[in-house]
Amino acid sequence: MLPARPALRRPNRRVAAWGSPLVYLCSIVLIAICMGPVLYIILGGFRTNSQITTSPSGFPSPWVATNYLEVLASGSFWQTMGNSAVVGVATAVGVVALGLMASFVLARYEFVGKGAMYALFAAGLMFPVTVAITPLYLLVRNLGLTNTLAGVILPQIAFALPVTIIILVPFLRAIPVELEEAAAIDGASRLGFFFRMVVPLSLPGVITTGILAFVGSWNGYMLPLFILNDPNLYTLPLGVQNFSSQYSVDTARVMAFTALSTVPALVFFSIFERRIVGGLTGAIKG
Repeated sequence: MLPARPALRRPNRRVAAWGSPLVYLCSIVLIAICMGPVLYIILGGFRTNSQITTSPSGFPSPWVATNYLEVLASGSFWQTMGNSAVVGVATAVGVVALGLMASFVLARYEFVGKGAMYALFAAGLMFPVTVAITPLYLLVRNLGLTNTLAGVILPQIAFALPVTIIILVPFLRAIPVELEEAAAIDGASRLGFFFRMVVPLSLPGVITTGILAFVGSWNGYMLPLFILNDPNLYTLPLGVQNFSSQYSVDTARVMAFTALSTVPALVFFSIFERRIVGGLTGAIKG
């Protein structure tokens, strides 16, 4: 008589479907760490200074919307937001235009020094603005662009190009050569193929790089701090610093100004989150 086989333990389908509880616990803890300061600043704008002094970590009781209304009614907030919008849009457009053209050349053509040029752009990822801020300021000053928005836009375009090229080159390499040959047979020039075929096919990567450039420009602080001296040209990060120094006693209003300055970037990033993930995924697959 054969010995009875031990009963096989069936895997828990419910655990396999939902994943490990430890992963969810770690994710919740990380989300709480990231969102805690943001929620504290947003709720602090609905409090009074006396409430913050009495209970720094408490909830608004009662809720006060005066701080947000006063910030929205001030002209300095909208002026700094307008400056940030101009700098962000100009930076995104410049990065996408130059990055797409440079990526097209690196991805579709063979020439001497191609690998070295691509490596040079990749090496640009290792040099943040803070490392080159002194020679960059001297260069901007020699060009006569200090205290102008152009003096902020042009360096931001330069520092955003490495990420843009790294993302766009795989998109452009994935375009079949047969498609380019068919377009040439139909009489399309290289520029015609670029604008009619390359740009639409690489649109996910273009949107991703444009969003990353805009958000990075919106949150930029170090470069505008060195380039801009006129309060009328301040971007939002500098506007927050200037506002907090003027109203250092009014903590609740400073929190309201800070919270309102972060809302546009958070909303913009949340709306295009899937586009960013899709663009990065396409770049990795390419």
